[in-house]
Amino acid sequence: MSDKVLLDVKDLKVSFFTHAGEVKAVDGISYQIHENEVMGIVGESGSGKSVEAYSIMGLLQAPGKVIGGSVTFEGEDVLAYTDEERRQFRGQRTGMIFQNPMTCLNPVYTIGNQLMEALTCHDKSISKEEARKRAIEMLELVGINNADKRVDQYPHEFSGGMRQRAMIAMAMICRPKLLIADEPTTALDVTIQAQILDLMRDLQKKTGMAIIFITHNLGVVAEICDRVSVMYAGHILEQGKVDDIFYHPLHPYTKGLMRSMPNLDEKERTRLIPIEGTPVDLLDPPKGCSFGPRCEHCMKVCLTKQPPLMEIEEGHLSACWLHVKELKDAKSIKGAQVSAKFAKDTQAPEESAKSAKDAKASAKSAKDVQTSAKSVKEGKA
Repeated sequence: MSDKVLLDVKDLKVSFFTHAGEVKAVDGISYQIHENEVMGIVGESGSGKSVEAYSIMGLLQAPGKVIGGSVTFEGEDVLAYTDEERRQFRGQRTGMIFQNPMTCLNPVYTIGNQLMEALTCHDKSISKEEARKRAIEMLELVGINNADKRVDQYPHEFSGGMRQRAMIAMAMICRPKLLIADEPTTALDVTIQAQILDLMRDLQKKTGMAIIFITHNLGVVAEICDRVSVMYAGHILEQGKVDDIFYHPLHPYTKGLMRSMPNLDEKERTRLIPIEGTPVDLLDPPKGCSFGPRCEHCMKVCLTKQPPLMEIEEGHLSACWLHVKELKDAKSIKGAQVSAKFAKDTQAPEESAKSAKDAKASAKSAKDVQTSAKSVKEGKA
C-alpha cells in the first residue's frame, strides 16, 4: 500500500427527498483510499454503502442528491466535474462492478460488443480490431476459457460466475486506478465467490489499482481487504486495519456483528447472539448516536448527541461516547497521578526546607536564651 492518497472523501452527505420527507442515506462520512489499497465498506442493508459509491461515480439518480461534503480524486474535486469530465472519470480513471451481473449486461448485445463499447467510448483512436483484441485479452485475464469464441456469445450463454467475470473485465478494460466493487459476490454460490475473490486479489496485485470493496459479508472482508470501514444508518461507526477490526473491535455495533457470526474454532456449540432491536428509520433518525436505541451500553448523552469519530489507537477510529468517557476517566486518573507527583516533587521539598530553616532558627533562639541566662547569672554573682 502506498502513502499517496488517491481518493479523499470528507463529510459526505447524501439525502433522498421523497414525498414522505428527507431520507438521510449518508450523513457525514469521511475516509481516504491510498494507491494500491483495498478498503472494505461493510454494513447491513440500508446503511448507505452503495449510495456513497454511486455518489462518487456520479450515478446517483433522483430524488437522491449530494447536499454536503467533498470528494477529491488525485487532487481534483469530483463533485464539481462537468458532464463530459464525469464521463471521462467513469471508466477511464475509475471502474465499477455492480451488484447483480444477471441484470447489468444487455441481453441483445454480445459480451464482446459490450466490452468493446466500454473501451471505444473512452479511446476514440482505437480501431475495432484492436478493441476486439483487448476484449479477448481481458476475458482471458479474468479466467474465461476459449475467450476468442466466448467474446461473440450473448449473456444468456454465460453462467452466473462467468457473467460476473465479464463484468469485472468490463470495469477494468480501461485500466482504471480505482475499482469500486459493489457486492460483486452476492448472487454467487460459495465456490464461485471464492474464485471471484481470488481473481480480484490477483488482478489488484498485478495492476496495482486501489479497490473499494462494498459488502455485508464479514468473511469476504477478512479475505481481501487491508482496511475496513463499518457503516450503520449513514454513519461510519468504526474504521481501522482489518486485523484490528476482527481481533480488537471497539464499537458496540462491530462487537455485535462479531458475536452474531458462527465460530468454527469452538469445540462446543454455542448460540449466536443477535443484535437486539431493528434498524433506525432514516426518515426520523435519532438525534444522537444512530446505534444508541439498540446499544446495550446506551447512556443519556448517546440519545442526544452524535459522537465524533475519534482515533482511539493508532490508525483505529471509533465513534462512541463510551470511548470519550474512558478517555476522560483515564485523563482524570493520569491528572491525579501527575498532581500527586507534582506535589511530591515540588511542594514537599519546600516544606522540608522551611521546616529545617525553622528548626535552625529555633535552635539559635534557644542558644541565645542560654547565653543571656548565663550572663545574668554571672552579673548577679
